[in-house]
Amino acid sequence: MSGPYSAALRCAAGCEGAYAVDTVIYHCPLCGNLLEVVHDFGALRDRSAAEWKALFDSRYKRTSWPYGSSVWGKKEWVAPTIRDENVVSMDEGGTNLFWAERFGADVGLDDLWVKQCGNSHTGSFKDLGMTVLVSAVKQMIADGRSVRAVGCASTGDTSAALAAYAAAAGIPAIVVLPRGKVTAAQLVQPRANGAQVLALDTDFDGCMAIIQRLAVEEGLYLANSMNSLRLEGQKTVAIEIVQQFDWDVPDVVVIPGGNLGNVSAVHAGFEMMRDLGLTSRVPRLVVAQAEAANPLYRASRNGWRFEPMAARATHASAIQIGNPVSIRKAIRALERCDGLVEQASETELADAASRGDRTGMYNCPHTGVALAAVIKLAARGEIGRGQRVVVLSTASALKFTGFKVASASNDPIELPNDYDAVRRTLDTLVPA
Repeated sequence: MSGPYSAALRCAAGCEGAYAVDTVIYHCPLCGNLLEVVHDFGALRDRSAAEWKALFDSRYKRTSWPYGSSVWGKKEWVAPTIRDENVVSMDEGGTNLFWAERFGADVGLDDLWVKQCGNSHTGSFKDLGMTVLVSAVKQMIADGRSVRAVGCASTGDTSAALAAYAAAAGIPAIVVLPRGKVTAAQLVQPRANGAQVLALDTDFDGCMAIIQRLAVEEGLYLANSMNSLRLEGQKTVAIEIVQQFDWDVPDVVVIPGGNLGNVSAVHAGFEMMRDLGLTSRVPRLVVAQAEAANPLYRASRNGWRFEPMAARATHASAIQIGNPVSIRKAIRALERCDGLVEQASETELADAASRGDRTGMYNCPHTGVALAAVIKLAARGEIGRGQRVVVLSTASALKFTGFKVASASNDPIELPNDYDAVRRTLDTLVPA
């Protein structure tokens, strides 16, 4: 049970009105802006900052249901009214915070870290949000609400997370994808979990328009980041990063940006810790976009005036989005933390991913975009050598084998089954 804690949906632009979190509503009925989850901070202050830290630390990666999940270990700050029996969890969160020592030294940074969000059940950070959304739907059904199906538009990772969590909950899932623009490894994930996949002759923005109409006219429950419940789970990555640094806040956090829900979610996590006294500041956020799909970057160069664009093809297919639904929330977050936006060309993102791989990482193209942004900002002095910088790696590179094969330069050396031939080759590769 939630005990004294509660949350409600409110307009992100500040309009009057509050809505229960199980209300099927995504936009403010007064102004049309997206909604956000607002917690009762007065109730949350019944525990001191030290008590919240101790509680979260006592649950971290433990086995008491459902708190072993790094999302549900912070349940009171995320979804306090979800009953434990309705939680659908795959032990999400708790992912490696990798000290990128060699890569950092190579680009002029002493304290660079990569948060490996792809080390999750379906291989991306989307699990953090989907566990909350699907748990909420399961509770709606348990309380007698009729939910026809849960649906999403996706460039790959959202569909995988939705399909897996919906399958675990026994809820029908409908996935709308742009045909031919999702890797085979990503496409097989929702199929394996039994989701119904609709491949449309359009891009992600076209799929998003279709799924929004289906949500309004056909009763699908929307699972994209327009749904504020998704972002409540995703904000926990900020809390977890600080927790992994023994409750110390990094200076800069770099986030690959597509539909931009993750930008506002991460910022909300940092703000919540500060406002409840666990920390004293919020880091500077950097959003990294592919040059082929860079509407936020363009807006940042134009006084934050946003214009949708037709996104072009990019290796970073999950962020190939020209009309992001969370653009206003992202701009608000960046304005509050003096944030930056940087872009990366296809060559820059591929080169950055490869440079990172050669220091022990295995980077998806979207992480390559973020690493390329780090390289450029460090070279210009906009990130200082001594600053603590965290890059969000959003997905497992195992989903992007084609990209990895194309960017690999060290092809296997074919040799006869002959020791001397192997020895001579070794001498040329690694002189004694």
